[in-house]
Amino acid sequence: MERTLIILKPDAVQRQLVGRIIGRFEDKGLKIVGAKMRRIPRETLERHYSDHLGKPFYERLLAFMSKDPVLILALEGKNAIAVCRKMMGATFGSKAEAGTIRGDFGISDSFNLIHGSDSPEAAAKELKLFFAADELVSYDIISAPWIYDEDELAPGPPGRSRTPH
Repeated sequence: MERTLIILKPDAVQRQLVGRIIGRFEDKGLKIVGAKMRRIPRETLERHYSDHLGKPFYERLLAFMSKDPVLILALEGKNAIAVCRKMMGATFGSKAEAGTIRGDFGISDSFNLIHGSDSPEAAAKELKLFFAADELVSYDIISAPWIYDEDELAPGPPGRSRTPH
């Protein structure tokens, strides 16, 4: 299992899309292991977006992300980083495919609703930046064997019988 950081940005919060977006992640089988709503202090944003320092959009990005509350999530699941990135869609809403979060809810190339870690290294760094260790929880969900095909009686792929004969 892998963990990733997701931030529902101020535009997602202001447009009241939070529940619909979270529902997509849960429907996919990802588990919420941490959540908090807050305004992110500029100092934290400077650390989070340090790779963008000096770019023309940097100051506008920090102003946007610190203006209103965001919902910060830690999600867990099989290949969570790649799964979330695919669900999010292309960075710019106008270029995102239908069926993705940005493709279904966004058109702006500036306000893109959501941030997700792009690698295991970024996820580890970002999770530590936004969550203390005791703010992330571990727990089992009863549906996990059905989500991840771990039940010994669940049917497997064609040609592989896992049921008793």
